[in-house]
Amino acid sequence: MITEIVTFALPPGISKSELLDKYNATVPRWRANADLIRKTYLYDPVTNRGGGIYLWKTKEAALAAHDAEWCQMATQMYGSAPQFAYFDTMFIIDNGV
Repeated sequence: MITEIVTFALPPGISKSELLDKYNATVPRWRANADLIRKTYLYDPVTNRGGGIYLWKTKEAALAAHDAEWCQMATQMYGSAPQFAYFDTMFIIDNGV
């Protein structure tokens, strides 16, 4: 498994509610991706950054989902180019939410 962390700077003045609407619009795409195990949506109002933490079956799946077309769409949607980091996922502890 691979953990992918994607972050981006948000447009100045975007509200939490506006960002939540943008995030909700992406849910069907991610639910339909059979290679995605889990996604966590991120928001930091202090630094005005957003993003996601993805748990993928493989790094190839992550790269395929976040291709050039997706990067262009994300840049238009969120106002800045996304940044990516990849980590081997050693194991997961899930205490339930």
